[in-house]
Amino acid sequence: MKPKALFNWSSGKDSALALHKILQADQYEVATLFTSVNKEFQRISMHGVHVSLLEQQASLLDIPLIKMELPKEPSMEEYQEIMSKTMSEIQAQGITHSIFGDIFLEDLRKYREEQLNSIGMQAIFPLWKRDTSDLIQEFLQLGFKTIVTCVNGSYLDKSFAGRIIDQQFLDDLPDNVDPCGENGEFHTFTFDGPIFKNPVQFEIGETVKKTYPKPKVKPEDEEEEYIFWFCDLLSK
Repeated sequence: MKPKALFNWSSGKDSALALHKILQADQYEVATLFTSVNKEFQRISMHGVHVSLLEQQASLLDIPLIKMELPKEPSMEEYQEIMSKTMSEIQAQGITHSIFGDIFLEDLRKYREEQLNSIGMQAIFPLWKRDTSDLIQEFLQLGFKTIVTCVNGSYLDKSFAGRIIDQQFLDDLPDNVDPCGENGEFHTFTFDGPIFKNPVQFEIGETVKKTYPKPKVKPEDEEEEYIFWFCDLLSK
């Protein structure tokens, strides 16, 4: 029997490509998708995608979905408490592995592995250390389609939000932006591709600006903000 695994599903392109590779390799039984959502707004954190579209994806992938609901701004203690309770329920299903779409963020991988090892689970990274230029080209060649739902204003302007990723999009990216947005430059929602039974149905809504305070290094530092542009997607 194949080991049972949960798949950490962000709704975006890296998740979609990683899931495709896992399904093709057929070494694990993907028992469930796992996604953290903001309880108040019912949206995926950072991606800004509404739960209704997440549920459409899961239905079209024909994989059960576990949503971990978090408060708007959880403390580390609150986060750990909710995560611990959720993971206990997941382990009770016989799930022993946890799959991620991370590519090259070493600190994040180390954190994930340490947290899982502490409860006797193993982390899997099917895209790890792959060249991101190669990955995005493979993603497009496989027939996946994805739309940019959020851009970090420190890297990209408002015009990139709501764009479908294609070759023109990649050509337009500044040199300091990773083509997979692995440094948090942008986030996506994947709505079609070989892993879906049918395309996800949605409409493009308005693009809105949101700001978040930057943490101060010293009390006397001036207040600064992070700027993000979110393109709202609406279920049909």
